[in-house]
Amino acid sequence: MKTLLQILVLMAVIYSGSNQLMAQWIQTNGPEGGQVNCFAVTGANIFAGGMGGVFLSTNNGTNWTTPSYPNNIGQVLSLAVSGTNLFAGGNHGWVRLSTDNGITWIPRNTGLPHANYGALTFHDGNIFAGSDSGVFRSTNNGLNWTAVNTGLPSQVRVGSFGAIDTIIFAGTWGMGIYRSTNGGTSWDTTSLDSTDVRSFTAIGTYLFAATWDGVYRSTDNGVSWTDSSWSPTLPPGVHAVTHIGTTLFAGGWGVFRSTDYGSSWTGVNINLPTLDVFAFAVIGTNLFAGTGGGGVFLSTNSGNYWSQANSGLRNTDVNTFAFSGTNLFAAGIWNDGVYRSTNNGNLWTLGNTGLTNTHITSLAVNGTNLFAGTGCFILEASGVFRSTNNGVSWDSVNNGLPEYCNVNTLAVIDTNLFAGTEGDGVFLSTNSGDSCSWTAVNTGLTTLNINTLGVSGTNLFAGTLGEGIFLSTNNGSNWTPVNNGLTNLYVNIFAVSDTNIFVGTEGGGVFLSTNNGTSWTPVTSGLTITHIRSLAVSDTNIFAGHRFWDGPHVFLSTNNGTNWTPFDAGLVNRAEILSLIVSDTHIFAGTDGVGVWKRPLSEIVTSVESSSSEPPLHFSMAQNFPNPFNPITKIKYSIPQLSTVVIKVFDILGNEIESLVNEEKQTGTYEIEFDGSGLTSGIYFYRLQTDSFIETKKMILLR
Repeated sequence: MKTLLQILVLMAVIYSGSNQLMAQWIQTNGPEGGQVNCFAVTGANIFAGGMGGVFLSTNNGTNWTTPSYPNNIGQVLSLAVSGTNLFAGGNHGWVRLSTDNGITWIPRNTGLPHANYGALTFHDGNIFAGSDSGVFRSTNNGLNWTAVNTGLPSQVRVGSFGAIDTIIFAGTWGMGIYRSTNGGTSWDTTSLDSTDVRSFTAIGTYLFAATWDGVYRSTDNGVSWTDSSWSPTLPPGVHAVTHIGTTLFAGGWGVFRSTDYGSSWTGVNINLPTLDVFAFAVIGTNLFAGTGGGGVFLSTNSGNYWSQANSGLRNTDVNTFAFSGTNLFAAGIWNDGVYRSTNNGNLWTLGNTGLTNTHITSLAVNGTNLFAGTGCFILEASGVFRSTNNGVSWDSVNNGLPEYCNVNTLAVIDTNLFAGTEGDGVFLSTNSGDSCSWTAVNTGLTTLNINTLGVSGTNLFAGTLGEGIFLSTNNGSNWTPVNNGLTNLYVNIFAVSDTNIFVGTEGGGVFLSTNNGTSWTPVTSGLTITHIRSLAVSDTNIFAGHRFWDGPHVFLSTNNGTNWTPFDAGLVNRAEILSLIVSDTHIFAGTDGVGVWKRPLSEIVTSVESSSSEPPLHFSMAQNFPNPFNPITKIKYSIPQLSTVVIKVFDILGNEIESLVNEEKQTGTYEIEFDGSGLTSGIYFYRLQTDSFIETKKMILLR
């Protein structure tokens, strides 16, 4: 039998390798999909990089796994693989190497400046990194890098690489294509000296470049280029180009195919949503397309038909939530519709029939109606959509709204639905968004850029980016500025608890009003973050989500904002929190690129008590609260029968720190306090033991 020391050390080792195994926050099983920027293929392994990290599939996209995230890399923009060496480049300035298929990552940055690394490639035994600081080359597998920019313009941004035999090509943003015949030591200009160049592929002596202006073709090793996208069926804005045999594919606003080396093109988009295609990968005759929100799609017949290949690819951004009964709805700007879960995130289904714009900015429920506000991208139909069947199908309800209207936020007061827009102010519908129902209600507003709406009783608040908060007490007929004490006028989010109104700001933290906005007070003690993107309230507990990747991501206050404590344990360390929502049993966090995370309120909110007066039916020990703590925390446990109870605290090496309980206890629920004064910061364990039950949990002392 293992000793306690062995068990605790084993637990510590396992925890160090997985943020989720013992996590207080856990990632839900979706939504699946999201933005995929790049692929890399080696043998039967295909890697996909995006907002949520690097994903691996070993079975042609049937399912994906996320071994780990290459820390501090930001969004993964580029991948390159050679043998067992997998490199990832990101938009937070660094390059990482994995030699175990993405399970662990090693920094490989010596000689690299802090830049965005949008291109990586292996060529002739060397690895090249393209960035907004030019090209860098490593001859020793990334241990050291040297700038190789001779012949390139100053301040050039290199976003793609291509190669034919010994010639390597650098595609730039806005400056065309450069080529090197000496392994990057120097670069020569080509006839394509302008436009953004995103991708290369070669078929025999033909070299193709995907650019913002279409596809270009070269037959003389890249010295000169001709436009190969004269066909009107191939629109501008091509991100990716690849081939299977002599069949050429271009990805932009959909997928296009050419069987005559780019002289003519045909759209091949059956079952492919109208999303940007950012990347291609080919394994045999299987063609994978990485999209800007819908994840990965697979075609096994040269693009004639596409199917989703997203199982396990939890790579989504979720910037808005809504609850209706037992239905949790989640959506994001870069996803392919609205997702619904009826079982706390264990299973998600996508509903987008009739939803002609999938850039969802906001959700709201009014009776049996679910509304989605959308943003306008590339002159898409936007505005508000309505579903009367829990998101299965949608109708546009935009009569009275301006054309191409960006709806940033939705709010409900009784049967009235309000839409806050970017540049057009606030609109009111008094009949659940039916036709001809929207009316502008902007009297008194000094700006028409409405970022967020909040409701407290019959009071409607409008938050702006730069002019603070406006209040209407008559359903938007008139507005009055209410900024007394609000020292930061960039307002992101509202949350209401009884008569307390909280507002999260962009750089000023959280403010509280207890008098309907007449005055505001900063409530930031312990709140080490100031860019608050999301807020949620459960009874007297308020949660705040951080906008950026650095620092703690979620904070909790149990006293109406008087004090805040970090509340991240278990969250992936780069999870920008875009949205928060509380149900009866859980708190959910929507992130920028890593989907939805959740945590039971029973584990984290001490004010949530069982509604039953019955004695406990089984032994249990809750997670200590708060956690992390400094220096005092509380532990709640339940005893279903008369028992001798022993609760002890141990350090990470298994040494006993303190015995908290060692006595006979009657049936009931108890709470004890542990004081960590005199202990150093770190991981500790507490164990409940009876004659028939034993349970151990982890807690973190953070000074």
